[in-house]
Amino acid sequence: MSNQDRICVGAIIGAFGIKGELRVKSFCADPAAIADYGPLSTEDGTQQFELKFIGPIKGGFAVRIEGIRYRDQAEDLKGISLFAPRDVLPSLPDDEFYHSDLIGLSVLDTGGVSLGHVLAVHDHGAGDFLEIQAKGQKNPVLIPFTKVAVPTVDLAAGKVIVDMPNEVSAQEPQATSYVDLD
Repeated sequence: MSNQDRICVGAIIGAFGIKGELRVKSFCADPAAIADYGPLSTEDGTQQFELKFIGPIKGGFAVRIEGIRYRDQAEDLKGISLFAPRDVLPSLPDDEFYHSDLIGLSVLDTGGVSLGHVLAVHDHGAGDFLEIQAKGQKNPVLIPFTKVAVPTVDLAAGKVIVDMPNEVSAQEPQATSYVDLD
């Protein structure tokens, strides 16, 4: 199974309790739905985890994983991203996308000029941002992933269209830039 066949649906964020329980954060639109996609695996698919849910806790869920009986074992798993096979995930409406589908897409402006490519998708709590490596610029640019700023996503053609103000597209940022289109 290739990396494109897996979607990151959560992460182990730490230990919970003293008997090997773990804290898991869900990245699903319905956080509890992460329980429906198991067993989950690491990104490379070398490890699989069957999560047994204990219940919701602040910031995620308390879970057990078979074979993890002690807190130090649980702490060793902190930071592992959890992936589900794409074919068990729900189909998305036309205007929704899995983040992994956006990474690597070409970025063009509304006139069809190539601007670069999507490096990553970030969510810092105020909505998603596309991190774009712009051509001719040393540092990436962050664009709000909104209908106004990104009016077109064409997965079949492998591109996104961004509507950037002229003053933003003409300047080279000194560090990662946040583009405010309001």
